[in-house]
Amino acid sequence: MENQQNSTSSAQTSQDKLIESVKSSLNDAETLLREAAAASGDRAAELREKAMVSMRRTREALYDAQDVVLARGRKAARQADDYVHDNPWQAIGVAAVAGLILGLLVGRR
Repeated sequence: MENQQNSTSSAQTSQDKLIESVKSSLNDAETLLREAAAASGDRAAELREKAMVSMRRTREALYDAQDVVLARGRKAARQADDYVHDNPWQAIGVAAVAGLILGLLVGRR
């Protein structure tokens, strides 16, 4: 149980860091593009290039986050599959109760 809590808090910390990193990169890129719009010549090209680098960094961070989310999803699916194989009658019971509840909720409308 404690391991799961540590994993959850670690995931939340990673998520918070990613969000802050993306916000920062996007703010930097926006600032650089505004400056590039006001500048001319070589300075504008340099600012646009810096903005593109910042956007690339953001894209890479998002791809990394996507990979982590997919890996966690696969792990959760594997754990659910293992649980269902180890406890088939409990899984059938849970599915039946969930179906009953959904049926009641849909039937009320």
